[in-house]
Amino acid sequence: MPEGDTLHRTANRLRPALVGAVLTRFEAPRLLGDRPVPGSTITEVEAVGKHLLISFDDGLTLRTHLGMPGSWHLYPEGARWRKPRHLLRALVAVPGWEAVCFSAPTVATYRRDHPGGALGTDLDPIGHLGPDLCTTGPDLDEALRRYEAEAAAHPETEVAVALLDQRLASGIGNVYKSEVLHRCRVDPFVPLAEVPDDVRRRLLAAANRLLLHNLTTTQRTTVAGPPGSLAVYGRVRRPCRVCGTPIEMRRHGEQNRSTYWCPRCQPPGAVGSPAR
Repeated sequence: MPEGDTLHRTANRLRPALVGAVLTRFEAPRLLGDRPVPGSTITEVEAVGKHLLISFDDGLTLRTHLGMPGSWHLYPEGARWRKPRHLLRALVAVPGWEAVCFSAPTVATYRRDHPGGALGTDLDPIGHLGPDLCTTGPDLDEALRRYEAEAAAHPETEVAVALLDQRLASGIGNVYKSEVLHRCRVDPFVPLAEVPDDVRRRLLAAANRLLLHNLTTTQRTTVAGPPGSLAVYGRVRRPCRVCGTPIEMRRHGEQNRSTYWCPRCQPPGAVGSPAR
């Protein structure tokens, strides 16, 4: 599943071509919901957590969730696509440009002006999301309240699993999960309920800083070094950049997601030191 910074970079790339333009053609073979109508004007392109939203002036919003395989491409009108047409999940064409979504598992629309569709209701498909850590000044207090509620309801939930829960705080994926846990010296497998509130805040603040730092580059970097340098993610059996201990990886949680960590910097039961 893409990290939140990937979605924000995608929105930033699509926005100049689409916002203010008139829809000339729309395709979506597996669309759930009403179809955008050619002739409507695109009013906004934004990323919220891991959802990309394209809004139209008639109150309709197209929502895509890319999952692991999905991606959005932007092509000059008539240019050859870099992926085969059978992977098409959404095409948003405007004069001069074609925005093409490939392989996304979720392509749906909803109406922003639907009665009862205010933020936080079941009619709003993104209303359940926690504060977006890809934005400047996210509401960390609200995120912490959600973490506290999760810890009270499910005290056995591992902190690494909680960091991926977009209902608590949105934007963190596998990379940032592993990176901030290492940065804050937290055992990924310790229950969330055992992590002090101030350490939870450090984790969220560190994720926010790293996500913002990487919004304008595809070479995701979390530690000092050349572009693309990471502390632990993808570095199994390679030496920890801090202590030299070989990095380990384990799959866990309901979705069997991978977590990378240093067994010396993050020993069993470790609940953190200040983020650097």
